[in-house]
Amino acid sequence: MTPLRRTLLLAGVGGLAAAAGVVTHLVRIGRFPGGAAPDIGETILASSLSDLDGAPRNLSAFRGRILVVNYWATWCEPCREEIPMFVRLQQEYADKNVQFVGIAIDQVDKVREFAREIPINYPLVIGGMDALELSRQAGNKAGVLPYTVVLGRDGQLAVSLVGGLSESRMREALLEQLKKSS
Repeated sequence: MTPLRRTLLLAGVGGLAAAAGVVTHLVRIGRFPGGAAPDIGETILASSLSDLDGAPRNLSAFRGRILVVNYWATWCEPCREEIPMFVRLQQEYADKNVQFVGIAIDQVDKVREFAREIPINYPLVIGGMDALELSRQAGNKAGVLPYTVVLGRDGQLAVSLVGGLSESRMREALLEQLKKSS
C-alpha cells in the first residue's frame, strides 16, 4: 500500500470514529434521542404497571405534569447511585408540578428490600420485559439501564438520557421543561 493510500485510509477511519463518538455523546446527553417512536409520551402515559403492593398504577394520573420516568434495577450500580439524587430533586421540584416515577426492571421483593434501605419519595412500579420494550420505543435501542426520559406537560417526549446521570444534567433537563411551561 502506498503512503498516500495508507494516510487516506487512516484519515477515513479516524473520521468515522470521530463521527461515532459525536453521535454517542449526543445520545448520552439527550440531544439525539435515538429514534423514539412517534407519540411515545402518550404510550408511556397509557401504561399501567403494578406498584410494590401489586396494585395497578396508571401513569396517566401524572398527565399535565413534567414527568421523569427512570428505568432501573436493584442490581444496576449506576441506577442505585442516581436514586438519592432523584429523591432530592423530587422533594425540590414537587411544588413545580414535577413528578418522578421509577420503573424497576426487577423482582418486586428485591425492589421492596431496596426501598426499605433507601427511602424513596416517588412512586416505584414493577416493569417486566414490556417496560424494557417501552424504553426501547422511547429511544433506548441498546436496552441499557439506567435509562431516563422526561415528558413535558404536553405529554411529549422532551429528553431521553442514557446511563447514570449527573445532578447538573438532570437539573438542566428539568429547567428546560419548566421554562417551556411557564
